[in-house]
Amino acid sequence: MRKKNKKVDWCEFCDGKVEHRLVRARFHFKGRTIYVDNVPAWVCARCHEQYFDAPVYKRLEALAVHRAHIKKTVRFPLDEYCRAFS
Repeated sequence: MRKKNKKVDWCEFCDGKVEHRLVRARFHFKGRTIYVDNVPAWVCARCHEQYFDAPVYKRLEALAVHRAHIKKTVRFPLDEYCRAFS
């Protein structure tokens, strides 16, 4: 995230305004993915890229390291791209 002035942060990908929010974060760690709810993040209002402050990122890493202790799972429908109708 790069700063253009002291009050507003801007997305490094699309120059959209970055705002502080709580998100459901998809976190990749050592080839595995976990999802974590209510994570404080900076989110681009235009492209929705998420940025995490260093302490938040470290906490996400700790959760991923101890992923065996996660009790809740989420299910979602999954399809194959090649099945798309034209």
